[in-house]
Amino acid sequence: MKNLKSIYQMKYLKYLLIIPILFSISCDLEENPPFLDENLYQDVQSAEAARDGIYQSITGYNTQERRLFIENLFSGLMYTGKGGNRVTTRDMSTLCSLKPGYHMDAQFLWQGLYQTIARANGAIAGVNTVSDPQTQDEVAFNDVAGHAYFVRAWSYFRLVTLWGDLPLWTELPSQGNTNKALSAEIDVYAQIISDLQMASSLMNGNAGVGYPKQYAANMLLSKIYMAIATNASLQTSGGAMDYWTMAYDEGMKAYGQYSLVSDFGSLFTVEGENSSESIFELQISQDATNSQMGRNFTPWKYKAGMHFGWFRVTAFQHDNHLNTYGGGVNYNPNNLNTMPDKRYAATYLFDYFRYDRPAARVRTYPSATWRSSFGNSHPYLFKWTEKDRAHKNQFNSQNIVDMRYAELLLMLAEISNELGNGQQMSYLQPVLDRAGVPVRAEFTQGQASFRDAIMNEYKIELIGEGQDSFHVRRRGMQYFLDKTILPHNNSIGTKKVAVGAKKYAANREVKFSTNQAEIMKFPIPLSEINTNELIN
Repeated sequence: MKNLKSIYQMKYLKYLLIIPILFSISCDLEENPPFLDENLYQDVQSAEAARDGIYQSITGYNTQERRLFIENLFSGLMYTGKGGNRVTTRDMSTLCSLKPGYHMDAQFLWQGLYQTIARANGAIAGVNTVSDPQTQDEVAFNDVAGHAYFVRAWSYFRLVTLWGDLPLWTELPSQGNTNKALSAEIDVYAQIISDLQMASSLMNGNAGVGYPKQYAANMLLSKIYMAIATNASLQTSGGAMDYWTMAYDEGMKAYGQYSLVSDFGSLFTVEGENSSESIFELQISQDATNSQMGRNFTPWKYKAGMHFGWFRVTAFQHDNHLNTYGGGVNYNPNNLNTMPDKRYAATYLFDYFRYDRPAARVRTYPSATWRSSFGNSHPYLFKWTEKDRAHKNQFNSQNIVDMRYAELLLMLAEISNELGNGQQMSYLQPVLDRAGVPVRAEFTQGQASFRDAIMNEYKIELIGEGQDSFHVRRRGMQYFLDKTILPHNNSIGTKKVAVGAKKYAANREVKFSTNQAEIMKFPIPLSEINTNELIN
């Protein structure tokens, strides 16, 4: 499996090395001659290499590391030590406080996603598809086009979630077509839906292991319908229940095509890559993609070298997990095995011995109960921490799971609750069983109670995987305010309060903005405003 990954990742590298920039336009849709050359898509082998180039584009630094930095920290669930372990750093006082402004990482993410879209547009324009493929070449071409539609939809989904109204590029730029006005959010969603429907009809599994199948398009389409179901301004026909029904129908197309792995923690290891639970997984090669995920997530001195440990789960969210599934009287923060939820040990890291000095112990909250500074007040996220502690390189090879079956099961449970079809527990139960936790009373006390409980379950199951900023916002500003922002803000005391008397103190936490203009969407990047003549 790793050999297969290396093969097509080296294809990515090949195309990166031979493609100079053609020209520059708004949205950073500069693209490379191979992806704009129609002849590339007349030969199956070349078309498949271009497909790999499209996927390579979403494993680059802008669309992987910067994306997860933005999506994780703009959620109200995570903090960062980037720039120093202080609440006053740039990212803590802007992005993590939910008032990001014109954020540099967001600007580069915007550019990276639009470059991906340009590559997908080249394939969509260049590949000829047929409704009833009869030859192996026709099957292969259909599959390539399906992947291009899927990645374009995936990219616009990331963009519209963070920015709303967008320039909507579905064609190749030309000499007189280098600027694009903003399209309304509702029109962007319509394009995503159309692209995912095309992807579902064209993707056929021809690409093999490591590539998403058509069911990934169905799952993403289900997520889109869920977002529309709770936002009347995005509904073009019918009402909320119609969109919940469409979300259910699309989710059920993927249901049963995958299965949960028995060990939750294995999902975040090299050995557990491309598992039965993986629906869409970014294939990472240390040599070809230069992934710095391990460096960014691995705590200080946890491994042999090249690590920053930028990402922290907020103490408040950690305690939300602990309070939800209860450490109980036997819980000991220095012994992960005393926490009944099996996801706990694979999610947080807060007590370890330095690799370079094995006798030197590093402790953060909850092991460091004293919480004397920001640096020891929040646990690290263990999911994407480099597991090979002897690893010395800056880059690593661990895949990034973007869509997995557990999330689909939670989605189907939530959708079933909204539809009132009585099936919600049949989807939720396997997720709880794997975690080793009981069905909480909140799941049995009616529709509203189940709704709040399942929305909290997303936070616990998926923390740090790039889904948080979407799920916390998709029920609207008021729900985000009531269920994420205010509970956190109201927990914070003043710095003068003793640690033992008030756990969440102002010199170790930031308060989140409650301004809708700040907390729900990013402003269009200045680089786009300054180069796009059709945006004021």
